[in-house]
Amino acid sequence: MKSLRLLLGGAGLLLIAVGGRLLADLPDPLDVLVWLGGALVLHDGIIAPLVLATGLAVAAVPARGLVRGALLTAGVLVLVTLPLLLRPGAPPNPSALPLPYGRNLAVVLAAVAAAAGVTAVVGRWRRRSR
Repeated sequence: MKSLRLLLGGAGLLLIAVGGRLLADLPDPLDVLVWLGGALVLHDGIIAPLVLATGLAVAAVPARGLVRGALLTAGVLVLVTLPLLLRPGAPPNPSALPLPYGRNLAVVLAAVAAAAGVTAVVGRWRRRSR
């Protein structure tokens, strides 16, 4: 076990060195460092506390496994769609973004919520009928 830790630690240090070398080769590494700092602040200051607060709120829900699954699905859908929604300007290829992704994301998220709701109602109905 100790040799595996040393091997993984060495691989991690090697990858850090490669990243530092690539960062040093950039003409303006300050932009990358600002982006990394912003990502750190966004994650640790906003996303992680929201996820923890949501987890605490979901813990009190009777069908928490179902709610967690629906929230996980919704989060993945938003993460996949977010680059398309936040891309500035018109796409270089008009066929790249032919549909309104914001509206379609809202429709898919509503479908996920409806499916979770129907599943919860059917599960409750089955438990009561027994």
